[in-house]
Amino acid sequence: MNPLRYELVFSDSTGSARDVVIVERTDLKGAGGHPVYSDATGIIKAEISDRDEVRILASGGHQEPSQSVRARPLPDPAGSSA
Repeated sequence: MNPLRYELVFSDSTGSARDVVIVERTDLKGAGGHPVYSDATGIIKAEISDRDEVRILASGGHQEPSQSVRARPLPDPAGSSA
């Protein structure tokens, strides 16, 4: 079962973490059939597999695909059900 939330860690070319964004599972499925996760603004969207493989999805124009993103599962918030 897929977690409800992930931290997406965006790294630069040296592997140093640049940004961390928390995303939550949506009702959508990506092209690979895996759940789509989104940040609170809806700007960051990612399909995350059951093996924590990340595919960033374009949500608007002028976005550059990120080459180095890791997904770290977060514990589900108290009182939520997966």
